[in-house]
Amino acid sequence: MNKMTKSDKGAAYDVMKVRADFPILAREVHGKPLVYLDSAASAQKPQQVIDAISRAYGHEYANVHRGAYYLSETATAAYEAAREKVRRFINAPSLKEVVFTKGATEAINLVAATWGRTFVKAGDEIVITSVEHHSNIVPWQLLRDATGCVLRIAAVARDGSIDIEEFAKVIGPKTKLVAVAHVSNVLGTVLPVREIAALSHEAGAKLLLDGCQGIVHEYVDVQDLDCDFYAFSGHKLYGPTGIGVLWAREALLEAMPPYQGGGDMIDSVTFAKTTWAPPPAKFEAGTPPIVQAIGLGVAIDYLNTLDRAAVAAHESALLRYAMTSLAQVPGIRLIGTAPGKAAVQSFVMEGAHPHDLATVLDRSGVCVRAGHHCAQPLMEILGVTATTRASFALYNTMAEVDALIAALRKAQEVLL
Repeated sequence: MNKMTKSDKGAAYDVMKVRADFPILAREVHGKPLVYLDSAASAQKPQQVIDAISRAYGHEYANVHRGAYYLSETATAAYEAAREKVRRFINAPSLKEVVFTKGATEAINLVAATWGRTFVKAGDEIVITSVEHHSNIVPWQLLRDATGCVLRIAAVARDGSIDIEEFAKVIGPKTKLVAVAHVSNVLGTVLPVREIAALSHEAGAKLLLDGCQGIVHEYVDVQDLDCDFYAFSGHKLYGPTGIGVLWAREALLEAMPPYQGGGDMIDSVTFAKTTWAPPPAKFEAGTPPIVQAIGLGVAIDYLNTLDRAAVAAHESALLRYAMTSLAQVPGIRLIGTAPGKAAVQSFVMEGAHPHDLATVLDRSGVCVRAGHHCAQPLMEILGVTATTRASFALYNTMAEVDALIAALRKAQEVLL
């Protein structure tokens, strides 16, 4: 089901060996073994990342780029090494194209506030889909309110799939930007982003991909995807919170004004005039998320030790098993069943509110997400106020799916 095909390793995937790298998975909650099924919101961290963060703070910490002493030089080297790890991980052509942000939300807002306010005018159109996270809706609404541009919405089918022919009808000569999720955080749908890229560029528009879920479940090669902007967060990729990445084509970054003003993003400052440093420094004002970037780099190192195709196959097997098992529970209705979807499954239980259901599941040690998942427009289209979502990661097991099903049956006894 997953399109990730790049692989550097040949050994069979050993999920129990992987689980041993994540110390939190060994704990209990309410006296029950922890079953963590909320990685789409934020993934747990391997010991390697935890150790790297501790080491950076405890032994190698200093501010970066300007210190002429050993600790600063060491921290700077580690920070910039993380940028190179990101570049290789997404196959970016240049280090200048990798901008560190505090998260994907800031990355998308950066594009809206800089590229958007420079190049989008009244009457221009921005195309998004109905599956978008609020972080890929609200920035464009703010841009619309500021510039008078038009926000157009491409619909999705009831199963969460995208009809590319219908999508093409929404793009036209006034389209300036297409901004879509690579993978839906609610439905798990893997959008046909290469086809969308071709349609966007044919219309003369740029393409931004919200890669928060895509970077986890798909093999991301920004050159192959042919997008213009790609945004993702570190904490969903087994790294720390407080760090994200905006990848953008170098020419676009050169043409964009700064997002914030301050230290390290300047070439020279006088009271009369300031000139900017070249990208990516132009977009990294102030003290950056130094240790968070280092942690993200180590998370990427960790992922590179695994057979990523085997990880994808494992996640796909988990999803198939979960979908089959959930469908056998009376009163459960699956939300999002598009072919080829990633390992994210939303559902509703007849007669039980998702918040109540998640609370009861927690008493069995099962962690799921409940609510609108920052996708209220999608909930309205689906005709529900909220869903329960189980999201699967490289450390989850079939036994944990069984634990979810057992907890759901027990919850029915309590709630119904």
